[in-house]
Amino acid sequence: MSKFLLREFHALCEGGICQDFLTEAEKIQVTNGAMILTGVMQVANVKNGNGRIYPLEVLKREMQNYMKLVREKRALGELDHPEDSVINLKNSSHMVTDIWFDENKMMGKIKILDTPSGDIAKSLVNSGVQLGISSRGLGSVKETTEGTVVEHDFQLICFDLVSEPSSPGAFMHLRESKQRESNIFTKADKINRILNSIIKE
Repeated sequence: MSKFLLREFHALCEGGICQDFLTEAEKIQVTNGAMILTGVMQVANVKNGNGRIYPLEVLKREMQNYMKLVREKRALGELDHPEDSVINLKNSSHMVTDIWFDENKMMGKIKILDTPSGDIAKSLVNSGVQLGISSRGLGSVKETTEGTVVEHDFQLICFDLVSEPSSPGAFMHLRESKQRESNIFTKADKINRILNSIIKE
């Protein structure tokens, strides 16, 4: 079955209301000028604006795999959605610093970087623009009576900042106070995926 580049848009912190998830250390970073956004990154078992449904077990597995990138400070994303599956470092605007599940919602924190794209993102947020988050991944889909369901071969690549979300309740909120897989995942990343699958079984 062929894999496609799957891109999903999410409006983080619907209505601009978002619980404060920041730790004391993160609040100090914000006080010192850092910009950290929090909110819903992805939603499971719900048809999104693109008509796709992501099974909860698939997203939980991919979150576990993605956590390795988060821990290694390699969980980068871009401003706007590129047309391929490669994360371009020169366009990086932010880094995901934490990710977790709250029922069927994948929650997360992102730190805006001091890069050209990051500076644009900061300027937009400071001007009152509500940014969305968009997942980027590779996978196949199948048509069902409920909708287009993402298959178990889905691989999460990254999260990008966008202006137009598609999943229910996923807008980022500011807290004050088609390439080959070998180009995306390192050998260590692939081994980590295999080990996670074995442990789950």
